[in-house]
Amino acid sequence: MERRARGWPAVRSDTHGVLVLALIASFAILASVTQGPSAANAQSSGPRYEGVASCAGSTCHGRSEGNGAIVRQDEIATWQEPSSASGAHSRAYSVLASRRGRQIAQTLGIGAATAAPACLGCHATYVPQSRRGARFHTSDGVGCESCHGPAQGWLQVHYEKAASHASNLRAGLVPLERPQVRAKICLDCHYGSTGTGQFVTHSMMAAGHPRISFELDLFSSLQQHHDEDADYIRRKPRTDSVRLWAVGQAEAVARATDLFARPQFGMRGMFPEFYFYDCHSCHRPITDGPARRLTFETNPGRPIPFANPPFNDENIIMLSAVSRALAPSASAAFNDASLAFHRAMGRDRASAQQAATVLRDRARALSNVLAARTSGGGDAHEVIAAIASRATAPRFTDYAGSVQAVMAVDTLLNALVREGRVTVGAAAGIRTDINRAYAAVAAPETYRPAEFRGALASATSAIGSLR
Repeated sequence: MERRARGWPAVRSDTHGVLVLALIASFAILASVTQGPSAANAQSSGPRYEGVASCAGSTCHGRSEGNGAIVRQDEIATWQEPSSASGAHSRAYSVLASRRGRQIAQTLGIGAATAAPACLGCHATYVPQSRRGARFHTSDGVGCESCHGPAQGWLQVHYEKAASHASNLRAGLVPLERPQVRAKICLDCHYGSTGTGQFVTHSMMAAGHPRISFELDLFSSLQQHHDEDADYIRRKPRTDSVRLWAVGQAEAVARATDLFARPQFGMRGMFPEFYFYDCHSCHRPITDGPARRLTFETNPGRPIPFANPPFNDENIIMLSAVSRALAPSASAAFNDASLAFHRAMGRDRASAQQAATVLRDRARALSNVLAARTSGGGDAHEVIAAIASRATAPRFTDYAGSVQAVMAVDTLLNALVREGRVTVGAAAGIRTDINRAYAAVAAPETYRPAEFRGALASATSAIGSLR
C-alpha cells in the first residue's frame, strides 16, 4: 500500500499496507460518513437530497479523466473505484448483500441487511422518503451528499461564475475543510451517533461486524477526491495534517464519552455495552495449565481494579500526548478527568456516566483549542516526542492504543517530509522501525506489546534526532 495523498512520498510500507487493508475492510463494511441532518431520524422537512446522478454530468464530476482546471472532474470515477479505498463509500450498500452481510443480518434476526435501518444508517445516504429527489437511490451507498450535505440548495448555483466557496456554504454546502466539521461527520458512522442505524453494538460485532477504528487524517487521505493546487488554496486553507489528526483525536474522545454517558447506549440489559471497552482485554487466549499466564498488563493511565475490562482509551492516550505538546494549559485538566473516568469505571455506572460527561467536556474544549491554533513548524516533532515520552509509552499495553500510536507517528512523519523538515531518504530509513511496529499490531491475535514498544521507541528516537 502506498500512501500518496496530499503529496506524501511514495515510500512503500508492506506492514503498513496490511494494517491499512484491515482498516479498508472495516471501511467497506462501515462505510458512511453521514452528517447529522442526513441520519435516518432526520426531520421529514428540509433540503432535498438529489442523488449521486445529479453530480455525474460529463461537464461536472463525471468525467473519466478530468482536466483539473477548477476541480478534477473525475470525482465520481474515484468514488466508484472498485478496488481501492477511495471507492469504499460507493461499495457500502453492496456489501450488505455479501455473504458476510447476509450472515450478520441472519444472526441478528433483522431481516435483509439491504432493508434494515440498523444497517442503512451507515451503509447508505439514509434519509426520509419525503427528502429524496427523483434521481436519489439508496442503493448508491454512501453518496456525495452524505458528506457534502443535501444538494437542493446549492446544486444549481455552486458552479456559476459568480459562485464562491462562501456563497456555496451559505447555500448549504458543508464546510469539510474545517477539521471539527469533518471529524463529526466521519464519526457519525466511524464511531457512532444517536442517529438510527449509526451505532455498532457488541452484538453486531459478535455476529461478524468488523471492529471500529478511526483516524481522521488517514481516513481523509484514503478518501481524498481533490487536489490541493493553487486554485484550491485560493478558496480554502491548505490541509494541516497535524491539526487534522489532533482535532480528530479530540472529537473521537468527545463522541465516545458522550455516547457512553447516555443511558440508551451505555447498557444492554444488566450488562454494560461492551462496544465501548477494549476488545483485546477480553479476547485473549484462555488456558488452564500448571503455571499462570497473565493476559493483563498494568496500565498507568487506567487506575481500575486488576482484571477489570478497561474502556477503549486509544484516542484518550493520543489526546493526552497532544495536549501536553500543543495545549499544555489544558493538559492537566484533561488528564485528571481521564484518570477520574477510569477510576469511576471501577465503581458504578452512575459514577462512570458523570465522569464521562466531564471528560467529554474537556475533550471538546481541547478540540476548540486545537482547531483554532495556528500550527508551528515544530508541532509534529513535539507530538512525536510526547507519544514517545515516559508519560505515554507505558500506556501502550493493548492492541487498539498501539495501532493508534503507530498510525500517528506515520502520519506525523509524512507531515514532516511534506514540509521539507525530513528528507524522503531519511524517512525511508526510519520506516524500517515503523514497519516493525506495524508488524507487531498486524492482527489482534498476534499483538506483541514489548516488540511494538521497542520498534516505536526506535522510530521516534530516529525522528527526534533529525529535529
